[in-house]
Amino acid sequence: MTVHDVAIVGSGPAGYTAALYAARAELSPIVFEGFEYGGELMNTTEVENYPGFQKGIMGPELMEEMRAQSIRFGADLRMEVVDSVELEGEIKKLHVGDEVFEARTVILATGAAPRHLGIPGEEELSGRGVSTCATCDGFFFKGHNIAVIGGGDSAMEEATFLTKFAESVTIVNRSERFRASKIMLDRAQENKQIKWETNKVVERVLEDNGKVGGLQLKDVETGETSTLDVTAMFVAIGHDPRSSFLNGQVKLDDNGYVEVDQPSTKTSLPGVFACGDLVDDHYQQAITAAGSGCRAAIDAEQFLAANR
Repeated sequence: MTVHDVAIVGSGPAGYTAALYAARAELSPIVFEGFEYGGELMNTTEVENYPGFQKGIMGPELMEEMRAQSIRFGADLRMEVVDSVELEGEIKKLHVGDEVFEARTVILATGAAPRHLGIPGEEELSGRGVSTCATCDGFFFKGHNIAVIGGGDSAMEEATFLTKFAESVTIVNRSERFRASKIMLDRAQENKQIKWETNKVVERVLEDNGKVGGLQLKDVETGETSTLDVTAMFVAIGHDPRSSFLNGQVKLDDNGYVEVDQPSTKTSLPGVFACGDLVDDHYQQAITAAGSGCRAAIDAEQFLAANR
């Protein structure tokens, strides 16, 4: 069985940057991208804050460029999911379907998944008016009244994008204060199609003939309930790290993010490194993820050189 020098689990800015650096170091990395490559940026619209693109670039286009660049230098990319891992010992094992791959180092770059509200009707109506991806599903609600749940940059971006299709977009936030950056909040507040429901939480997704028929809201100050008449709900309340497949083999923090020995990307196990949103619950930007992917590849290269 071939023992790879570097195996990378996950794609996105962190995974592809790690692949690029490892490939240029002639480590012939094998990369398990998952069923859908490119990470969360594949679900975004225009990226305006990634250096080198003065006019901005679409998220999927940026990821295609990163992917092609890593392939150019010899990374072996596979659209497969790693089901489980064995990370202890000198040789690590990755279980992918019926196959087992071995590697001397592993870089974890699985990112984070959109968080859900966990309220009645949300799961039942997923794909029938409940979504976490405006760019994926916004077109289906042309001329509709839509709600976006959240108060950060993601919520502002989703709401602004959805005004291209919707009659109106209502942002529902549990507070009168927003976590969004000033530029994103200002852009949303200047949009006449966007309405606001503050100090409110969604208690239930209402159903109408098998689809979203409205939202039951609760005022967090008075406790009063009301109904918001919408036919779609887009949830944008943050992300949870994709770390469950690690089965506790590396040290995690209380929120499930992989702990690393800053400023390096070293985890609690020798030869195992982690990067991107899998370790970052604070910045969660494409540029910071890419930077940590670079560090992970360099850390892996130095580990291999010291342990030949």
